[in-house]
Amino acid sequence: MAADAWWLLQARLPRIDGLHAAAQAAADTVGARLHRAAWAASTGEAYAYVRAAAADAGDALAAAFARHASTAEALRVSPLEPVFDVPGASAGAQPLFHYVVETDPEEGWFDEIGRWYDTEHMPGLAAVPGNVRAMRFLNRGHGPLSLACYDLVTDAALTSAPWLAVRATAWSDIARPHFTNTRRTMFEVAYADAGSRPPRPSAARSA
Repeated sequence: MAADAWWLLQARLPRIDGLHAAAQAAADTVGARLHRAAWAASTGEAYAYVRAAAADAGDALAAAFARHASTAEALRVSPLEPVFDVPGASAGAQPLFHYVVETDPEEGWFDEIGRWYDTEHMPGLAAVPGNVRAMRFLNRGHGPLSLACYDLVTDAALTSAPWLAVRATAWSDIARPHFTNTRRTMFEVAYADAGSRPPRPSAARSA
């Protein structure tokens, strides 16, 4: 059986109120599963991640979201290709924040940045207390191409010593200068389904 297709709905909304309901209604329209919905107070950007069995669900998702979120602006939908997914140190907890780093690797640096992300950076940040889940996608639509995201119990995780230590490695200093069109955004979680909160790794191994 083919894996579900991942979609990212993006829009600007004046407030978080109503985001969950609109995203859920859009997902229901195409028989999809809403994975997460989040809103950034700093930019007004809303992101909703949806898993749909239909590989051509994007246009229907966008149209349904527009019907249920009348104040939405700059609505766009992009197919996502999942490339990394691991439970965090705080797996099983309810995420309150969703931190996203989007970037286009500089020409010739796609493979190296992917290795850095998936071998060192994402596993390292996943191990930081307060991190529920770490995922990375390739945005095959509106971009930027690489979308790394972290479900967090607290936004203070970003200033914690363990997080900063992971960011300060020698490999990080090599990879990060080759980011282009980079966006770093802290979102407030409006909805995260149970699948967004994987069990702690130790619990999974003993089951």
